[in-house]
Amino acid sequence: MKTSTLDKKTRIAIAIVLAVGAALLAVILLSGKKPDAVGEAGGAARGEASEHGDAPKKGPHGGRLVTQGSLSVEVLLAEQDGEARHQLWAYENGKPLPTSGFTATEQVKRLQGEVQDYIFVVKGDSLLTSKVIAEPHVFEAAFVVKRGTDVVKFDIESKEGKVELSDAQANTAGIKIETAAPARIRSAFQLAGEIRFNEDRTAHVVPRLAGVVESVAANLGQQVKKGQILAVIASTAISEMRSELLSAQKKQALAQVTYEREKKLWQEKITAEQDYLQAQQVFREAEIATQNARQKLAAIGASTATAGALNRYELRAPFDGAIVEKHIALGEAVKEDSNVFMISDLSSVWAEIIVPAKDLGIVRVGGTATVRATSMGSVSTGTVSYVGSLIGEQTRTAKARVTLANPSLAWRPGLFVDVELTSDERNAPVAVLSDAIQTVKDSPTVFIKMDGGFVGQTVTTGRSDGKYTEIVSGIKTGTAYAASGSFVVKAEQGKGSAEHAH
Repeated sequence: MKTSTLDKKTRIAIAIVLAVGAALLAVILLSGKKPDAVGEAGGAARGEASEHGDAPKKGPHGGRLVTQGSLSVEVLLAEQDGEARHQLWAYENGKPLPTSGFTATEQVKRLQGEVQDYIFVVKGDSLLTSKVIAEPHVFEAAFVVKRGTDVVKFDIESKEGKVELSDAQANTAGIKIETAAPARIRSAFQLAGEIRFNEDRTAHVVPRLAGVVESVAANLGQQVKKGQILAVIASTAISEMRSELLSAQKKQALAQVTYEREKKLWQEKITAEQDYLQAQQVFREAEIATQNARQKLAAIGASTATAGALNRYELRAPFDGAIVEKHIALGEAVKEDSNVFMISDLSSVWAEIIVPAKDLGIVRVGGTATVRATSMGSVSTGTVSYVGSLIGEQTRTAKARVTLANPSLAWRPGLFVDVELTSDERNAPVAVLSDAIQTVKDSPTVFIKMDGGFVGQTVTTGRSDGKYTEIVSGIKTGTAYAASGSFVVKAEQGKGSAEHAH
């Protein structure tokens, strides 16, 4: 009796479980069913997948199928000969409608906010947009299809070509986001050049007197100060000059004593005025002789001091600089015109450039130039200080030079450099960093930032100064784009390029 009662309760429990399971299954099946019509009659239908992730319905031609009531519309982004257009078919209760039985228009809203209107023309058994739908094919399209008095509206969202990258992934990949904005861009051109001594700060030191070298205090490459002794020469000529000065000074002293005595006697009316005037003349002539002897020594840079050897002649540095040439040795007999030292102030150098005749109108004195030495990675800015007025008959070029400050002595004469000169400078309404521009399908492309990733936008570029590039068309001011690291986005786009199809 107890066993029978237990079996009955067990059967009832099992039946209840089965009934509940069947009800849940029915609810699941009903909730997953997608109706043919999206929205009520006269409302807007959509061609995307449902909120549960179902793929959009496909029509007979492989396009997206949108149904509202008895009317269905199939839309396909068809590409022929590299041109993409929307192609459209209409069906009544599943049967194709003739192209004369309906009309369609389309409005496309782009990522940067542009709105483009399209009309459809008859193409065989379908309607085709009269204009090409340009890439990128990331947009929202609103369609209006009319059949008599019936109007069907639906939207389709296209994300073809979008590079999926989250903000976290972009940061990890080193992608920096910038905003397109106006910029001042200068047009520049580059000429080859060579670093040379600043001839305005270079001197050849010559003895100006023949003699024998007694000592040499300066070495090749040494930095010297103005007035520093470079070498000492024993010269008979300097000895004669100093002797002449000494003699003139003694004669002047004697003549001065005689003059002062005769002046006093004349004032006391003891001697005649003629004796006074004669003494005055002798004194003035002695003064001139002394001054002349002193000027001879000053002209060759010799001191007038008579202490020590009269034949000692000191060669001194004319200004601060470096010894870049040395042609003198101890005990050597040198002539008065021997080039014994060359000193140059290397804190300022010249970059000499060869300017073709066609560029002479652009290179102007006072213009700014950027000098680069690729061999050592140095960059400096200088000013054009000279442009030659003569053109070589054979080369058809002229010389110009840029004066460069060289405080660290990094610019060494003989170094080959590239000199970049500015030909024009203007304001660009829209510009991006030059690093942001990538070449995709042989066209300059900038990757625009959008939610969840990037999309490549073909642009038309203008002038560039290396840092910024003008954008003539394709991007608006205020558009966010991938700057540094944009090559990563291009690489991600390339991974899916083989699967690209309309």
